[in-house]
Amino acid sequence: MDSISLMGSSPATTKASFLPNGLKNGPREGPSKPTVAIIGSGDFSKCLAIRLLRSGIHVVVGSRQPKRAAEFFPHVVDVTHHEDAVGKASMLFLAIRREHYPSLWDIKHLLAGKVLIDVSNNRRVNQYPESNAEYLASLFPESTVVKGFNVISAWAMQSGPKDASRQVYICSNSVEARQQVIELARQLGFIPVDMGTLSSAKEIENMPLRLFSDWKGPVLTAVALSIFFFAYSFVRDIIHPYMKSRQSFFYKIPLEMVNKTLPVVAITLLALVYLAGQFAAAHQLLYGTKYRRFPHWLEGWLQSRKQLGLLSFFFACVHVLYSLCLPMRRSERYLLLNMAYQQVHANIENSWNEEEVWRVEMYVSFGIMSLGLLSLLAVTSIPSVTSALNWREFSFIQSTLGYISLLIATFHALLFGWKRAFEEEAYRFYLPPSFVVALVLPVTVIVGKGVLLLPCVAWRLKRIRRGCESSQRHADHERPAAHVSPERVTIIILEHLNNTVNLWLSCWAGRMYLSKAFQLHPQSNIG
Repeated sequence: MDSISLMGSSPATTKASFLPNGLKNGPREGPSKPTVAIIGSGDFSKCLAIRLLRSGIHVVVGSRQPKRAAEFFPHVVDVTHHEDAVGKASMLFLAIRREHYPSLWDIKHLLAGKVLIDVSNNRRVNQYPESNAEYLASLFPESTVVKGFNVISAWAMQSGPKDASRQVYICSNSVEARQQVIELARQLGFIPVDMGTLSSAKEIENMPLRLFSDWKGPVLTAVALSIFFFAYSFVRDIIHPYMKSRQSFFYKIPLEMVNKTLPVVAITLLALVYLAGQFAAAHQLLYGTKYRRFPHWLEGWLQSRKQLGLLSFFFACVHVLYSLCLPMRRSERYLLLNMAYQQVHANIENSWNEEEVWRVEMYVSFGIMSLGLLSLLAVTSIPSVTSALNWREFSFIQSTLGYISLLIATFHALLFGWKRAFEEEAYRFYLPPSFVVALVLPVTVIVGKGVLLLPCVAWRLKRIRRGCESSQRHADHERPAAHVSPERVTIIILEHLNNTVNLWLSCWAGRMYLSKAFQLHPQSNIG
């Protein structure tokens, strides 16, 4: 392989030495395998050695206690002291922590000219002023330090790369060493990502320490909305009846109050997904260009749309489960028996209500269709599914079908509320029902989308996004005035003054000519 030729190999003539497993390591016949050394004998070192062996690479492990460490490695792995391991390979993995870097100071002369791959991580984000790789490079300036493989767990290293764990971020100040490690990563079955120079090492080291960093904002938004709408429903449906007529509905808190909160949060999060795009469109229309950067808050909002959509799908699914459990409640059975008794007592044979039947049928049907489209949006956001779609297909599903899903969910909420939005008793503490509050943002987004679909607006926005439109006002605003030199400004001012004086003199001379002409010929029609 091409990547093998880039790595160092064992010398052809090596002195015989006894390995921990009892085999002799002497001159070998036939083509020699490439050799990679690993400094350290922990779990990651063991899994890395197994992975290298499967790729046809000879592995040498350097340990402070080689006899004890040899029990945990395959018998074909050469487990020896640090000095021997360093001398047998030109590429070394340092599978030790930052605190143990100075322990290699005694073999600094042996590490000169070697490629050191730092796989260490810290215990918290930005634990040290500089990255571990930069610190290692300062300790061993004669060696070439490469940062990589730190985002791979020991389990993923041993069992093989799977989907999300396939990417390996690599950086180094040496282009040649970086390419060697990139080829090695490909040979091991990973997808290398070139991050450039060693200054990117700190960012790479912080990657495994982040806990759902992309989800922080969306999750906090969902939690805040849940708390707000739960408290809103609690005040209207629990506190108001208790204060007005001493009716206790506190039993509704565990199930019914939660089920009222879930759909409101779900439709609000779905509306927030598409509201960000409308703000971006308004920004482009305002400045007449697509090259002006969005504000930081809008950029973060646009980047979190996927997480907001998945959270909306989650809340909608939980809402369905809660709704299916509502008829199972003991309180619901009591209410059903009471209604039956009241119907018999009132001598009502048929309580069929055609309007309510149609309302509930359509309400449930729209809810199922909305959940189905949300499921499609969630599935297509999976990376493996996204990679199988072209851009037009992905845009159609996420944008067109997404707006249709929001529209159907809005009809679902409207059918749920029906006439109650216009009933006076529905406004408890002068607060509108929760479904009315939930419809404010989705209706706003739908109306905004309708405005963007107007031919005049859509045509201009399309030209802007194609880069064909640049208003003269924007160009004048963006043209820097600092390029005009002071001498040029002085010349322009003098030219303006000269033109003004000449114009004034011309007007004065013309006026004097007309005055004299009028004095010589007072009866003429001059002027």
